[in-house]
Amino acid sequence: MQTRSAAILLNGLFDRLAHQIQPPAWLVDEVQHRAVLLLNHVLMQEPEAQARLARQQGRTVQVAWRQLTLQLVATPAGLLDRLPVGVAPTRSPDLRLTVQEDSPVALAQTALRGDKPPIKIEGDVQLAAEVGWLVDHVRWDVEEDLSRLIGDAPAHTVCDTARRAAAALREFIARRAPLAGGKPAQ
Repeated sequence: MQTRSAAILLNGLFDRLAHQIQPPAWLVDEVQHRAVLLLNHVLMQEPEAQARLARQQGRTVQVAWRQLTLQLVATPAGLLDRLPVGVAPTRSPDLRLTVQEDSPVALAQTALRGDKPPIKIEGDVQLAAEVGWLVDHVRWDVEEDLSRLIGDAPAHTVCDTARRAAAALREFIARRAPLAGGKPAQ
């Protein structure tokens, strides 16, 4: 019961903050820009992913959660670009992906379990299949990137520690998750 109460409290707090404190447009723009740079960095490590995206050049995908929206377009190079924030697109996106879970706490729990959140998919089936393939097959090799900065052994140690911490957190959440009867596990 305490776990559920904490989740309700956190969700309520997040909702109040989200409605009272809107990030400035420049911050939203910069965060989206950095997210696209990260996505492209990961895509450049996967030639098959780039080939699949190149075949979809010019096609647009809109990703939305709550009031946040990011519109991406596939480039001829097999990477992603974003449509500018605040500029009305000339046509509707070819594919709309809307995260159906409003609660950031529930989203975090879903991610920590390694599950995918519920998503409403509207639009082009072939583009949706390609995006699905990307989600299922493209992974960021954080350890490889970190090793370029600090060396192989320290990068391995940092990533191993992070994996252990994530596993412990997943285990903690699994123990605290409500059972079918509505009571937390002991």
